[in-house]
Amino acid sequence: MKLADAIRERFAIWALRSRPPEPSPVVLGYRRIYVLPTRDGMAFGASLVLMLLGAINYNLSLGYALVFLLAGLGITTIFHSFRNLLAVSLVPGKAAPVFVGEIAHFGLVLHNPDREPRRLLTLSLRNGTAETLDIPAAMSAEVRLGLPASRRGWLALPRITLETTYPLGLIRAWAYAAPEMYCLVYPEPATDAPPPPHASGTAGGRLQRSPTGDDFSGLRSHQPADPPRHVAWKAAARQDGTAPLLTKQFSGASAETLWLDWSATDIGIPTERRLSILTRWVLDAAQSGTSWGLRLPSETLPPDTGTAHLQASLKALALHDAA
Repeated sequence: MKLADAIRERFAIWALRSRPPEPSPVVLGYRRIYVLPTRDGMAFGASLVLMLLGAINYNLSLGYALVFLLAGLGITTIFHSFRNLLAVSLVPGKAAPVFVGEIAHFGLVLHNPDREPRRLLTLSLRNGTAETLDIPAAMSAEVRLGLPASRRGWLALPRITLETTYPLGLIRAWAYAAPEMYCLVYPEPATDAPPPPHASGTAGGRLQRSPTGDDFSGLRSHQPADPPRHVAWKAAARQDGTAPLLTKQFSGASAETLWLDWSATDIGIPTERRLSILTRWVLDAAQSGTSWGLRLPSETLPPDTGTAHLQASLKALALHDAA
């Protein structure tokens, strides 16, 4: 079995006709598509041989006619299966970041330049998912292929297999493609992370709140660093569009920020465990609305809030000490 896998892998590398990753768009030309009979196709061919032997043995003219008719049908099927893949182009789409242990989904866009639809095209990834779709005439269709994310960092899209057995299931036509596409994989958030270190003043610590919670205390001019959820959107909607934005102020919140420092994690634990703890701290800080900064051995992100800061922090953790 291992020998068969090795031979199949060598053939796939040769069949790509170029070194991966390939520039986009990837177009399936004549030299990239291969055809072989399926199990049903081999059974169909064996049946034709038996029918031909019977026709020869009994000298049946109608037997010859039936055998040649079915043989012609089989040959025509080869043409249609091959044509169902020919000239289809593939372009990478989007791949949203995921955490270690989740499924990374790679979006791919397939375009059909022909005036005939392409039917029952199957795209699959080794150790990943497979999806079957139709592409309307002169239009595009999108497909998402899943692949387990087992390591943090950039996850490259592996080689894709495109195949079809349309129209009769007797012939399998297939091709390989390896477009350049990556998905960012964040460290897995620790489920049992210790609480982040406390600090006082503006140098660090958690955002302190009043015992009775935050109460609305008024409006002030909007600053670029203000989180979007604090913008007075209702007041802005009542204006004619020329008035400046206002930010809601709340009592009970101090000016303290939280520093999430690499040195605050236990030096005796593995690097991946330390990154998992920091990832959990970052997610908890973002959920609580705290302004936080991140210190890593090779990078420092100043305190901020919002989705962009969260994504930048998670990206820094994902790519920490990346080879």
